[in-house]
Amino acid sequence: MGNKVKTIFFQVHYLLCYNFTKTKTKKGSALWRFDRTILTQFDFISIALILPLIIFSYILINEAVPALAQKQLAYIGASFFVFLAIFFLPIRRRSWIIPFVYWVGIALLIAVFIFGHARLGAQRWIEIPLIGFTLQPSEFMKPALVLMLAYIINKKPPPYGGYRLLEFLKISFYILVPFVLIAKEPDLGTALVLLLIGYGILFFIGVYWKIWVGILVLVSLVVPISYNFLLHDYQKKRVEAFMGAPSYHVKQSIIAIGSGGLFGKSKEEATQTQLRFLPIATSDFIFAFLVERSGFMGALGVIVLYALLILHLLSLSIYNKDYLIKVVSVGISFMIFIYMSVNIAMTIGFAPVVGVPLPMFSYGGSSFINFIILFAIMQNLMAFRYKDGYKSLRKKTFL
Repeated sequence: MGNKVKTIFFQVHYLLCYNFTKTKTKKGSALWRFDRTILTQFDFISIALILPLIIFSYILINEAVPALAQKQLAYIGASFFVFLAIFFLPIRRRSWIIPFVYWVGIALLIAVFIFGHARLGAQRWIEIPLIGFTLQPSEFMKPALVLMLAYIINKKPPPYGGYRLLEFLKISFYILVPFVLIAKEPDLGTALVLLLIGYGILFFIGVYWKIWVGILVLVSLVVPISYNFLLHDYQKKRVEAFMGAPSYHVKQSIIAIGSGGLFGKSKEEATQTQLRFLPIATSDFIFAFLVERSGFMGALGVIVLYALLILHLLSLSIYNKDYLIKVVSVGISFMIFIYMSVNIAMTIGFAPVVGVPLPMFSYGGSSFINFIILFAIMQNLMAFRYKDGYKSLRKKTFL
């Protein structure tokens, strides 16, 4: 027990010494200062693009349901501390923990089938005893998968021309395992998001072109079979409803969007939201609420913010030779693009209603904190990319 306490003490001491420098004042007293060299690599642009989304989202949620706005504020506060905790972790120096986190996520997905309880016909949650807290492991797998792919690709980068079949199949294993487990819950929406993110990363990093041709042929053959034999009845109904007349939810969403005009309506005149015609106005259909209040120009402003953020993350991936940064940044950009595209298409009737939130804008804690975790990981990998490359005396002394 004494050795464990001693080890923990040295770990904490190392983290403090690693990120803070000790200097002396004119009077000779010791003064701890934050190592400013870390900030030279910090990506302030992504923070500047995210903050307006969070602020505007809070204003809308507070206007619609003040009680939810207070909860959202709590999520934002919690995410700040989560960001700091992850930002100061020695991820590069302790990269062995990445596979451990991934397999813990897989174990939790398996535990759902053993200990999980069902809601609305889907078994997706695990209840934590005594505290009454429920955990949805499929949400946990999003950052875990991105980080695992970054770890694998960094260990063995693609050769000229991209990964060949054997390496492609090895990496695909790590994508398909969580996909199958989540799809079996069933949670096809989250499973497909993971699938698109995983193979989107591989497409960006580089895979031999003949493999993609083979995948396209395979998908064209499998999709009709999947619809008839693999989809649940409620999933088929969603597809059929999308192909037919719009549902009540979508109709009210389209009315809200159309009534917003160029510059939107005042709070009192936004009847779709205020009179509760627009369902789930603070989460799934918050984009319709946004357009009703701020009009086409407000919606355009939010879409431009997302576009700038996605392009910025892609630029970080393109101009970085470090595969950890490259994979994580492109993974976040694909996730934001998929979530944003599906949510907006859903509210205007161009996609089935699948409950995909607008990234860092819709009300909710799990999705919001997931994105913050990913950004914290990316910022960590960027801020410490040179510092973690040095063999410091502190590492030898304290670890």
